[in-house]
Amino acid sequence: MPARRAEMAVIAQDLVSADAQATRGVLRFRAGPDTRERVAAFVAAERRCCSFLRMELREDPGALTLTVQGPAGSEPVVRELLAAFSARETAR
Repeated sequence: MPARRAEMAVIAQDLVSADAQATRGVLRFRAGPDTRERVAAFVAAERRCCSFLRMELREDPGALTLTVQGPAGSEPVVRELLAAFSARETAR
């Protein structure tokens, strides 16, 4: 977990916005090859430990968007995941 938190801190340096709505969260990052690689690695790791979450990573003009969707009852997990990034966004 400490290694994952450290990686989230690195990724969060490129976080532009985070929006959580119950079982769905959307994280937007500045576009860049390093950011894409890091976020893709994060998604792969999260899929192994939290397979109940659906994660979609897409490239938009000037941004990289990660959408996280969980089933009913996953609100605390989605909130915690987005909060881990958002806390670092405000700490910048």
